[in-house]
Amino acid sequence: MKRIGVYWFTHDLRVNDNQLLHKAAQELDELICLYCVAKITPFLQRFSQRHKLGSARQQFINQAVHDLLQSLRRYDQTLLVMDRDPVTVLRYLIEHHQVTHLYCDQFSGYDEQQVCKQITREFPTLVLSQLANNTLFEQGQLPFSVTELPNTFTQFRKLVETLPIVLPCSRPSFLPPPVNVQLPSVHLPLVAPEQTLYPGGEAAGIVHCQHYFATTSASHYKETRNALDDELASTKFSPWLALGCVSPKTIVAMLRHYEAQQGQNESTYWIVFELLWREYFYWYARKYQSALFQFAGIHHKRPLTSFYASRFLQWVKGHTPYPIVNACMNQLNETGYMSNRGRQLVASCLIHELGLDWRYGAAYFETQLLDYDVASNWGNWQYLAGVGADPRGSRQFNLDKQTELYDPERRFIKRWHGEDNVTDIYDVDMADWPILPKDK
Repeated sequence: MKRIGVYWFTHDLRVNDNQLLHKAAQELDELICLYCVAKITPFLQRFSQRHKLGSARQQFINQAVHDLLQSLRRYDQTLLVMDRDPVTVLRYLIEHHQVTHLYCDQFSGYDEQQVCKQITREFPTLVLSQLANNTLFEQGQLPFSVTELPNTFTQFRKLVETLPIVLPCSRPSFLPPPVNVQLPSVHLPLVAPEQTLYPGGEAAGIVHCQHYFATTSASHYKETRNALDDELASTKFSPWLALGCVSPKTIVAMLRHYEAQQGQNESTYWIVFELLWREYFYWYARKYQSALFQFAGIHHKRPLTSFYASRFLQWVKGHTPYPIVNACMNQLNETGYMSNRGRQLVASCLIHELGLDWRYGAAYFETQLLDYDVASNWGNWQYLAGVGADPRGSRQFNLDKQTELYDPERRFIKRWHGEDNVTDIYDVDMADWPILPKDK
């Protein structure tokens, strides 16, 4: 009997350092490579107030999928790109093409986990192979079970930072031949890479990492990482990490090579430190699953917030009373990028100054960010809202002080027009009744 498998690509859009693709190559006679176009779920539509992904994020995804298709063609393979939900597509392939094996990431995302559970329920003889394809450590390396994940990042870091990080594996030497699937593959529209801030795909991701480590920026990373808008102040690895175009192990391997030539210091360590944060949120999402999206978070502690539609719209459009927040949101809406410092400031503003449910901010970020990662995004929003992994509770930033610290000459604010649409938030009450100006 032929062993026919489906590799369901999601956030592992690469052929290098892909152990799961190696496994499929060794075990199968024929292979179907599948990608399902991301959809706006009813939950995401409700909280983001958006019907589609932002143009910058969608373009980055399209480029990454196209790059994967080009890589697979070098193996005489192809990529089936489907604009249908994964359950429907996988069910069809299993029923009509005698699929015996399914290969996919060990997801941090709850929705993808539910797809695997439903498919294996419907097809109990299907062989499901999953690996954590975008982590520094395999589950067996961890000195604790997923359910016993430490409650704070610091506890986690102390337990794992001395663990060995396995070197990335090479690309497969071959792939099994494709199956002739009679389904119309979607053509994703593209624009020229030079017209985008960061071009998507494995090839572009590797070039970006090589360019970064060809400079001495890594030796100064800790001092510059909080800059709001500077090409080499932060690593900018996250967009390609989020889609799995580049693996974290590959970045660590490049960093070790850099350190061998330029030397280690606190800044080069801090790059690994940031990757460990990403790692923590991956296992955090695996542990808490659907609680990642719950208003009361993992501690069942409901914040004292509400929802003012006009305030949320002001925040989205960059029309708040806070120029630094407006500038950050304008940058996000135009480019799909926002610095880590900027994300903390706009999140603090939404939660504290505007008094809004943190999930609206997290969902809007999901639709816009080039580097959207379910675990890091929702985990960080929970952290800042005081319903997640931060033992100190909700964090509020003084926006005036932060402006003086990180944009004292207001260059960032001017570049991104943060002062163009400064608007008072007190125009309606929580029932959307107009509030008259104080001078009337």
